[in-house]
Amino acid sequence: MQKLPFNQSLWQQWKEDIHCVFERDPAARNTLEILLTYPGVHALLVHRLCHRLSRAGWYTFARILSFIVRTLSNVDIHPGATIGRRFFIDHGAGVVIGETTIIGDDVTLYHGVTLGGTTWNKEKRHPTLGNKVLVGAGAKVLGNITLGDSVRVGANSVVVKDVPPCCTVIGIPGRIIQSKGLKIQLDTGIDLDHHLVPDPIGKAISCLIERIDQLEAEQKTFALKPQQSSCSECDADAVCHHQPAALKEAVG
Repeated sequence: MQKLPFNQSLWQQWKEDIHCVFERDPAARNTLEILLTYPGVHALLVHRLCHRLSRAGWYTFARILSFIVRTLSNVDIHPGATIGRRFFIDHGAGVVIGETTIIGDDVTLYHGVTLGGTTWNKEKRHPTLGNKVLVGAGAKVLGNITLGDSVRVGANSVVVKDVPPCCTVIGIPGRIIQSKGLKIQLDTGIDLDHHLVPDPIGKAISCLIERIDQLEAEQKTFALKPQQSSCSECDADAVCHHQPAALKEAVG
């Protein structure tokens, strides 16, 4: 599994993890409140230690410590998961992060998110998230797939395929609804304007209604036109009751 280099001490990581909460949660008032009441922060701070223990070969101790924190915080992060700088789990409840998950810098997850695997083989089986990725509440990102930088995943979506950078994906299965290359996040932080996400289903229904109206108008126009028919070109032959008698005799 790919490993991100340790370019910070554990204390430096903890300081960044706590400080980034003020930037992404307007409800945060002070450091003491964050340390005492944020389960996502509790889980992450302990995971930083568990991950180092796991890399050092203390697998069982790391799993036990991780299990204790999971029981207290309701956030399940496997010690083997590789997490970048300034990671934030808002609310925290029900978040699951698998063993081979790789997460970049400045990533935000909401409650109920699962970064899960789709195989029992001992291989890279969990997703890789780039920098500044935002995953909405209840979303599932499954398998050895890659979400590029600045990707947004809508709430309750299920993503099972790679997503290019700077895209928004929603739905089950997840579909890209915003073209890559568009800037969807701010230079100073994460763009949380979920209400600006396009509505592809509403757009499709609107197009269908417009098309039905057009077809109905064309049908009315066609019905008003006089119908011209020629029995000589009719395929009904002698069965047709509208043919002249002379033509019937000729046919007969």
